[in-house]
Amino acid sequence: MHNRRLGRGALTVTAIGLGCMSMSGVYGKGDDAVSIGVIHRALDLGANFLDTSDMYGWGHNEELVGRAIQGRRRQVVLATKFGNVRNADGSMGVNGRPEHVARACDASLGRLSVETIDLYYQHRVDPKVPIEETVGAMAGLVDRGKVRFLGLSEAAPATIRRAHRVHPITAVQNEFSLLYRTEAEETLRRCASSASRSSRTRPSGGASSPDASRARLTSRRATGAASTPASRTRTSRRI
Repeated sequence: MHNRRLGRGALTVTAIGLGCMSMSGVYGKGDDAVSIGVIHRALDLGANFLDTSDMYGWGHNEELVGRAIQGRRRQVVLATKFGNVRNADGSMGVNGRPEHVARACDASLGRLSVETIDLYYQHRVDPKVPIEETVGAMAGLVDRGKVRFLGLSEAAPATIRRAHRVHPITAVQNEFSLLYRTEAEETLRRCASSASRSSRTRPSGGASSPDASRARLTSRRATGAASTPASRTRTSRRI
């Protein structure tokens, strides 16, 4: 298994990691025993990079991953994310306020049953909170030993630049596939100039079948998200 060093730090991961989102009912009913078996098989094969989030199953996925890595923590580079929240009325929101950063991290540490998160991402940028404030709070977690390295997910290049001035951003996670690549290529250029690494998700487009892929692409075109030369609609969603 080939390894990659993320950023300028000492965080080294296998080139192929395991995203655990689908184990918590995102694409259908999950099976915890089977999912834990998949995680163990990935570790047995030499993969070390596990990716989860506090919003996957709203805590279930982190608890599942936490159970799976019991007794094998030293084999794992553990990444999780915060920032997406579920409002009282059931709608989705984003929260990047410093006080939420601290609460979310403590909750994730508890669900994962670990003392330190290796890579902590802001899952989505909060347009109401300056990125400097959010990353400043994330940097405080590093200072307190709760987190080792910081990352951003689906952030615009200008936001990455501003965040990096506050604290080194080790990794930037973006969807990158043959269906959606314009914004990811812009982010790759930004990462290269700041020595951050790009962590790419959904290489097949995030769909489970060719028909689903076509439907997803058609939907994006219908809303203007596939305009050329750049997808201005989708870019505007990245802050």
